[in-house]
Amino acid sequence: MKFTTAVRKKAKARIGLSGPSGSGKTYSALLLASGLGQRLAVIDTEKGSASLYAGLPGIPSFDTLELAAPYTPERFIEALAASAGAGYDVTIIDGITPEWSGVGGCLELVDQIANSKYRGNSWSAWNDITPRHRKFIDAMLNHPGHLIATMRSKTETAQEERNGKKVVVKMGMKAEQRDGIEYEFTAVLDIAHGGHYATASKDRTRLWVDHDPKAITTDDGARLLNWLEGGAEEDPSERLLADIKNAATEADLLEAYGRATAAAKASQDSRLMAEAKAETKARKAALEAEAAAAMAGSDA
Repeated sequence: MKFTTAVRKKAKARIGLSGPSGSGKTYSALLLASGLGQRLAVIDTEKGSASLYAGLPGIPSFDTLELAAPYTPERFIEALAASAGAGYDVTIIDGITPEWSGVGGCLELVDQIANSKYRGNSWSAWNDITPRHRKFIDAMLNHPGHLIATMRSKTETAQEERNGKKVVVKMGMKAEQRDGIEYEFTAVLDIAHGGHYATASKDRTRLWVDHDPKAITTDDGARLLNWLEGGAEEDPSERLLADIKNAATEADLLEAYGRATAAAKASQDSRLMAEAKAETKARKAALEAEAAAAMAGSDA
């Protein structure tokens, strides 16, 4: 282990847009995406609602994939893989709330598994579902292009005691996804219903948090792209090693290992060769452990 000087590197956008129904999440996502790249894809979980914006002023051409129930984490992962394989500059998931609370989403899966496998014990069922949800999060974080995810939000309330009486008070808006989802994004913008103004609840870029609330525009996407591209160039070996660490199957692992070792031989990089071998060994062991755990679960 050793410490090195911190350097901001070039990166891909990971933006969350949260808001109630009718706040303009889809429209805002499309405007933001239009400033980030030219080839846009929308994974539509809202029954084709994104297509209603096709052809509107300011909205560029985009492709859609309509994702219907069941909204399991694996179906979102598959859709992201399809987008990555097609080489889109920007992918919008509109939205990710169904993965959590939709038909076939994590909350429903927990109930099903608890009743069928753990005699109604939902605590034990989360041991099965949390890794599946984590793989969905990892698929978003490791996506090769820019990514924007929309989330429905609702009013969060809490009970307080005032003058000896318990009263319900509004605490603000809360995204309908697993607690802590905001930590996974570079920035999370909360969009208000009235005026469609965006306010940053988290912003590592400082592009929104230091400004008054305003509606999202294509210019915001361009400013975001400029910030993302302003970092230092990434060491290519880091991406090759990341592909090994994130390989979903042994076939993917073998392919990623081949790319890394070929690059190491071409550049005579002994460090990359050694790390590729070590990471491949570790990832293979992890995949075998996951397969064994899945087999044990199916036999239970």
